[in-house]
Order: sequence, then C-alpha cells, then structure tokens
Amino acid sequence: MFGGKQVSPFLDFSYDANHEDFIASVNKISISGVQEKLSAIIRDKKICLTPEGEHGRYIIKPAPDYKHLRFREQIPANEHLTMQIARQVYKIKTAENAVAFFSDDKIVYITKRFDYAADDTKIAQEDFASLAGKTANTHGKDFKYTGSYEDAAMLLRKSVAAWQVEMSNFFALVVFNYLFGNGDAHLKNFSLQQTTGGDYIMTPAYDLLNTSIHFDDSDFALREGLMPREAHSEIYLNTGHPCRDDFAEFGRRIGVLPKRIDAIVELFATEQPMVYELIESSFLDDRTKRMYKRSYEERLHSFQRTDK
Repeated sequence: MFGGKQVSPFLDFSYDANHEDFIASVNKISISGVQEKLSAIIRDKKICLTPEGEHGRYIIKPAPDYKHLRFREQIPANEHLTMQIARQVYKIKTAENAVAFFSDDKIVYITKRFDYAADDTKIAQEDFASLAGKTANTHGKDFKYTGSYEDAAMLLRKSVAAWQVEMSNFFALVVFNYLFGNGDAHLKNFSLQQTTGGDYIMTPAYDLLNTSIHFDDSDFALREGLMPREAHSEIYLNTGHPCRDDFAEFGRRIGVLPKRIDAIVELFATEQPMVYELIESSFLDDRTKRMYKRSYEERLHSFQRTDK
C-alpha cells in the first residue's frame, strides 16, 4: 500500500462535507454519485490532503454525507471488506486499499491510485464508458448505466489483443459483483490500462461494495443486465434473478473458454468459509456484519440454482 513505509492510520484532520476544502456536488442517488473522493499524499509518515499543484497518489473516501443512504457510516468498512474478499478469497486483482481514521475516530477508506507508474509518469487508461463513446451528451445523465455486460465484454474484445485472458478476468468480476450485491458496477467501474509494451489489459478492480446494504437496487447496474432476455434460463425468466446456468451461458456468449467457465462458476458456487472469517474480522459493526452475511448467503443460494 505504501511501498514498505510505515504510515500512521490516524489522520490529523476530520471530515466536514460542507467545508470549502471538501465541498463536492451530489448529482445521483447512488453510492458512486454521492461518495466524495479526496486526493491524498504521504508526507512525514502521515496521510495528508494533496496540496495545490501536486499530484495525489492516494484517494480517501469518507462515509457519504448523503443522509438517505442506509447505514452510510458503514460504507468505508464495507468497501474495504468487499475489496479484501475479492482479493483474498477469489484471487481477483484489486487496487491496493486500507482503512484509516479521521481525528474524530470516524473510519475512512483509502486506496492507492494505479494510473501512475513508479517513475511518476501517467499511465494511459480508459473506462468502458469512454470506450463505448458514451457521455451525458450522447446517452443522457445515466449514460454509464446503459447497455448490458455482454455489450461491455464486446468492447473489451475489440480493444485488447490478448482478449481471452482478460475476458476470464472480466467474467469473474461480473460474477463477483452479483454474488456480493454490488449493484453499482457501471461502465465507469471497468477500465483498461496500457502496458509498457503498448498493449491494453484490465486495470485492477476498484469500487467494489455491497450496495444492497445501503439502498434498494437491482441485481445489475447496467439496465440490460447480463445479456439479451432470449438467452435467460427458465429460472431467470420466472424469478427475475439469474442462476449459475445464466452465468455459464453469459461466459459462453462472451468467449470465455469452457474450462475457465466451469472453474470460475464452480468457485463462486461453492460456499467459502473465508468469506465469513473476513466479515467477522472487518471494521463493520455487528448489525452490518449480520446483514453482509445474510446478503452473501441469499445471493449464493440464488446463484447455485440450476435448470438441469
């Protein structure tokens, strides 16, 4: 996270959304639209706000000030837990992340930016909304929620030379987002990054959060879901929720190799004891821990169903 340096988890300031240093606009009722992001650097073994004229290497995400989100003060711990589950249990490459504490002891999520190289040069990067040419002007204010995950996969296929390797990573991330209730996995939360060789690969996963705890949302952020309705299983058509057959079909449609589909689906369909261990050791309060466990169990049961 900090390149081997010792850094204090305690910040020298507290957060005030109405202070001129922290003012942020709120334009959408969702986690991504209301959670402020503050630029930070490391100085004298402490996390500090980035001074004007410098480039921050870290992003601080405090609990949103938007009062209509349920249990909003738990959001930083939720994101940290979800990112840790993705990395430690499912081996998904994620942005480096941790938690810290403001001077008033309120928890904050912090993540290391991955769009800068070790020599401080900016790495070329594009999110899937940009790849699709979608903006507020072309597709309305909710442009990042348009289309389906199959559409997004086709963008990856057109943009990445070694697309089959990256497609497996994309597939696993889509399954993970469903299983862990991330209803805000929109087009701007998937990105490609240029390598030193000039090719493009998927960036580490970021903004992973169980949004179902904080507001009522659908199974998928993208309006058209996984794939066209005619490809849905009978279970999906009858219940409105996908099962493992739907994700297997989705994998086939986007070109994931059959053996990789089977391995990824089986991994996610198997109850993982380490998920419970990480929930218990997380910074969530006891009530939210119970809600997180229940969410995982309900989604896992839904995922495990099959028409066969």
